[in-house]
Parts: sequence; structure tokens; C-alpha cells
Amino acid sequence: MTRLAILASGNGTDCEAVLEAVERGQIQNAVVAVIIADRPAVVLERARRHGVTGVLVDRRTLRKAAYDDILRDILESNHVDVIVCAGYLSILAPATVARWRNRIINVHPSLVPAFCGHGFYGEHVHQAVLDAGVKVTGVTVHFVDEGPDTGPIILQEAVPVLDDDDAASLGARVLEVEHRLLPQAVELCCRGVLSVDGRRVHIKREEQ
Repeated sequence: MTRLAILASGNGTDCEAVLEAVERGQIQNAVVAVIIADRPAVVLERARRHGVTGVLVDRRTLRKAAYDDILRDILESNHVDVIVCAGYLSILAPATVARWRNRIINVHPSLVPAFCGHGFYGEHVHQAVLDAGVKVTGVTVHFVDEGPDTGPIILQEAVPVLDDDDAASLGARVLEVEHRLLPQAVELCCRGVLSVDGRRVHIKREEQ
């Protein structure tokens, strides 16, 4: 049984998508062991409704080293195998990344490496896409490494930018794809069919 931890900072709809995928059996042989928020957030109420342990570790009240140590202690004490960053705005410490190397998954609302890195989150991403005048954006699910949105890419899907889009309408369509793509990537990781070769993630296909 793969034990998942979900890290989140806000409303938690990506978290909910993973919870529901586990509950309906899309992600098999897995359990969400703990949901951790780095600030007071609605996601903790979602944890309560699903009967999952929710923990607040308020990043704003702690020095970074203390926050990192507490977070790792919670992950270790819950015997976590895979970490899912679902709208999580804090940067994980190098020691945490090393401990769970290629077992930390993040979702980002653009086609990485475009519109990502420091300062690119939420509607800031979608407004930057609109300001740049590009015709296509999308969703990226990737493994976490030591940089912001720089880890090896697991899955990507394009989302067209419409002429009448604003940041809210574009973000809503991107979020629909996030809710589908993130559970898919978690399922692949839990099933053990992902391998990383440098910057490339390979998906082992089932034998015919």
C-alpha cells in the first residue's frame, strides 16, 4: 500500500481530485496518510470531510529551517512513500527532496518551462500568458527537484487560449485539466511504471 502525503496552500481542489481518485480506485493500493497545509487554508476542511488527518504547519510563523524539520518529521512519522504538491506554495528543502527523490510530484498551470519559476503561481501565471499573447498554455505534472518547477516532466497537456479569455476564464479551463492530469501522474508513480533518465521521464507500457 502506497502512503501518500498531499501538501497544499489554498482551496485544495487539486487535493480533492487526488482524494477522490484514491476513493474511487483510480489510484489503486494507495491511501492518503496526511494532508499538510503551510498556512490556514480551506484544504484542511477538505481533509476533515474525507476523514484524512490534516495538519497545519504555518510557514509564516516559523524560520525556514524549523519549518523544514517539522515537515520532514510529519512525513517520516506518517511513513509517507509519495508526496503530492497540489497548489503548494512553499519550496521544499534540499534534504526533503533528496529523501523522496523522484517520489515528489507537483502540478503547475502552464507548459513548463514557459511561465514557471519564482512568482508564477495561480492567476499570476494565467495573466502572464495573456500578456504574452501566446495561443496555447496548459498543465505540467513533474517530479520535484531543488529548483522551482525545474524537475523532470511526467505529463503535459495543452489548453488553447481563447480570444475572449481573461485570467479567471483561462484559469478555470486549465484547472479542469489539472484535476485530471495530477491523479493520472500519481497513479503512474504508485504503480511503479515511471523511470527517470536525466531530464526525461519514461512510462513503462503494459505488455500487450
